[in-house]
Amino acid sequence: MAVTKIGVLIGSLRKDSFNRKIYMALKSMVPASFEMEEIKIGDLPIYNQDFDDEGNPPEAWSTFRKNAKAFDAFLFVTPEYNRSIPAVIKNAIDVGSRPYGKSVWDGKPGAVVSVSPGRLSAFGANHHLRQSLVFLNIPVMQQPEAYIGDVASIFDDRGAITDERTREFLQKFVDAFINWIKIIASK
Repeated sequence: MAVTKIGVLIGSLRKDSFNRKIYMALKSMVPASFEMEEIKIGDLPIYNQDFDDEGNPPEAWSTFRKNAKAFDAFLFVTPEYNRSIPAVIKNAIDVGSRPYGKSVWDGKPGAVVSVSPGRLSAFGANHHLRQSLVFLNIPVMQQPEAYIGDVASIFDDRGAITDERTREFLQKFVDAFINWIKIIASK
């Protein structure tokens, strides 16, 4: 049986990132015919179109583009920085969308999870990110929306989710995303 590969972009580079912990929880919830894998974005040079125009993109861009192209769908897990998305995730989106006409994102299903230690649960970042994804022709799952607030209180010392309501919600989110991927793939 073919495995559907979901590339995951994590917008927090912090070693004890709550975003990465949420990703690990989600990864454990996908069915056997699906696989989630983090696409590393922390070392991508800032996008500058001159490199593409001159036919000399940094090797890190070429590697990222090649790797991202191999995925069937994308999950974006992001914190909120100043009511928007972190620069690292926006840079990865820009690098993947170029050169013009060769976007790695085009037509592949996506979903967004925003994570915050605060109560607003990164609502602003979630919606800013959706704006870019829609423009790039990523069919973004609309429901359920995933805003995980007060995230510091839901994990134990090993990074496991202790809050049952959050675990149940995340499973519903994963199930809906898997169904969304199947719907888009059938078109």
